[in-house]
Amino acid sequence: MNPQEVQDVPTEDRLDQACAWVARLRSDAISPADRRAFAEWMAESAANRQAFDEMAELWGDLGALSHMPLDELYPESVPSADYRANSNSATPKSRPTAHTSTSDVGGWNLPQWLMGGSAVAACLGIALWIGNQWLQQAPAPQQMYTTAVGETRTIALPDGSEVKLNTNSELVVSFSRESRRTQLLRGEAFFDVARQTSRPFTVEAGSANIRVLGTQFNVERNPENTRVSVTGGTVAVSEARTASGLQPESVKLTRNQKVSVSNSGLSDVGRTSPEEALDWTLGQLVFDETPLGEALEELNRYLKVPAAASPAVSDQTLSGTFELTDPESTLAAIAAALGLEQDQSNPNLTLLSAKPN
Repeated sequence: MNPQEVQDVPTEDRLDQACAWVARLRSDAISPADRRAFAEWMAESAANRQAFDEMAELWGDLGALSHMPLDELYPESVPSADYRANSNSATPKSRPTAHTSTSDVGGWNLPQWLMGGSAVAACLGIALWIGNQWLQQAPAPQQMYTTAVGETRTIALPDGSEVKLNTNSELVVSFSRESRRTQLLRGEAFFDVARQTSRPFTVEAGSANIRVLGTQFNVERNPENTRVSVTGGTVAVSEARTASGLQPESVKLTRNQKVSVSNSGLSDVGRTSPEEALDWTLGQLVFDETPLGEALEELNRYLKVPAAASPAVSDQTLSGTFELTDPESTLAAIAAALGLEQDQSNPNLTLLSAKPN
């Protein structure tokens, strides 16, 4: 066996240091000097990296690291592809002694028992305590955001994400240390999600569950389905529920792809564009061979009296750009474009149907 391979494995001393780093990174007093020291320690040898991975895995299994996005807070500590490829042959720059003091590890004033020979056991004890405290915490508080008919608003979330909420919509936000959860109860929203690899961002919307790390996508919840359109990054979309004993279907969408989810399952993945997905943010509706029934679902968010298409014409396709400043005029323009008549005999519904011969 290569002597270097024997040396470059986590020793108890390295594990002690890794445990101390985990404890430090969980604190609220992280300085630029700490960031540099941590990056240097991680790059020093493959054994340091392995020791930290082992301690992080230990704490992570207990739910204690779920709020700590290391690759975001400390991107300089993540090894490059070349570093990973050559990590087995890396030569350490220095070797810490078996009697490393607290000042040798970033100058922290940690309890002496944490830095002693039983630091790994202490690390486990701390993690167990933190995990127990986490389980006993109250549920994460919820915040609700709503818009009235004709109103839109932009919401800045505490993680740096941004949500544009369309007219007549309702969104519930619930953030915790381990997750970023939202529910679109009705309406439509565009999400620009800040990337945090340790805290996935999820959206529940009708029949769909959406999970991302950081990306841009639009979610449109309708009575019959939920449509998801991606304008940047990658989005995982799955069924919220399925028949007993069956695994919910899922699909990954990338830029300019869309899918709809209903009680019948996932549709085929289709193509979209930023202009189509985000038309409403510009005060427009853009349709490209869109079935009339689907187009009216979008328009109904702006109409005081909703509209529907008779079964005989609901599959007719519509193309064009329509302004939302006057939704009633837009409805009339759609009817005229398709040669349909508006039946307004019901004060609670406008029905589009074929004109009589």
